[in-house]
Amino acid sequence: MKRIAIIGSVGSGKSTLARKLGNKLNIEVFHLDALFWKAGWQATSKEEQRNVQIRLVERQQWIIDGNYNGTMDIRLNAADTIIFLDFNRILCTYRILKRMIRYRNKPRPDMAEGIKERFDVNFVKWVWRYPKTNRPLVLSRIDQLKETKTIIVLKTPHQAKRFLDAH
Repeated sequence: MKRIAIIGSVGSGKSTLARKLGNKLNIEVFHLDALFWKAGWQATSKEEQRNVQIRLVERQQWIIDGNYNGTMDIRLNAADTIIFLDFNRILCTYRILKRMIRYRNKPRPDMAEGIKERFDVNFVKWVWRYPKTNRPLVLSRIDQLKETKTIIVLKTPHQAKRFLDAH
């Protein structure tokens, strides 16, 4: 495990797992949210997102967390290990609501400078719909890579903890 892509619903714990795994394996972690959002929640262009990721995956070792479906193939194709946090939507929704309260009008550690957490009903709806809208696409993508990559699907926080403890 030297080139690790961590994907999953918002609120599944991608950034936390990436940070902890990076510390254990001594591998630099890149949070796509921190790279792709500018102050005031201004998104970077798709072209910039692609260029940044192309440069990142050229490195010998990395952990990249984030979804960004339009550029996910860059990471998945370059990774030797893909970790999919396939947690249920109730847990993910609870976690993002908790995060919104905890970091309300403050920056999160996995976000760029100038990005303050905010409450957004559409964001909550996106998380709630993830199992029906995004999950099937992710499962299809990783299924196509199962012969050439190590695919790890973690379905509960307990499984994620056991995985971390084992590495």
